[in-house]
Amino acid sequence: MSTRIAVYPGSFDPVTYAHLDVAARATRLFDRVVMGVFDRPQKNLLFSTEERLALLRTAIANVPRVEAVSYNALTVDFARSMGAVALIRGLRTVSDFEVEYNMAQLNQTLDPEIEVVVLMASRRYAHISSSAVREIAGMGRDPVDFVPPHIVAALRQKFAQRG
Repeated sequence: MSTRIAVYPGSFDPVTYAHLDVAARATRLFDRVVMGVFDRPQKNLLFSTEERLALLRTAIANVPRVEAVSYNALTVDFARSMGAVALIRGLRTVSDFEVEYNMAQLNQTLDPEIEVVVLMASRRYAHISSSAVREIAGMGRDPVDFVPPHIVAALRQKFAQRG
């Protein structure tokens, strides 16, 4: 029996409890989940690719069958290079649906062999986004309910350097 691999792509700037929840839940469906840290998103990033990857690796250190890798190709090409059969996406809100739907259509056109699996955010984490975490931290508050402690520390340090 072959190993069923899924790729969970994102900028993870920073990774949140919501991301970690989706990744852990995806391991119920797949043998291995690769969290792909996209190094060239069209966003203003707070953390570098290396920092995001290191923070993510620390966050998943005790999550079995989940690993983190950075990439700079089309997501479907990265997924294919990892031997993945699916892309994992998390949905928090109705507004996320339209964006994810369009992205899924593009990815399925580019590689119809790779399925797109959408996991609804757990109610406990549906309100958490990386942008909200960055905003909270940028205003001087520690987002302790939204990210692991090592990320709180990294956010504190990053904003202290900017201050």
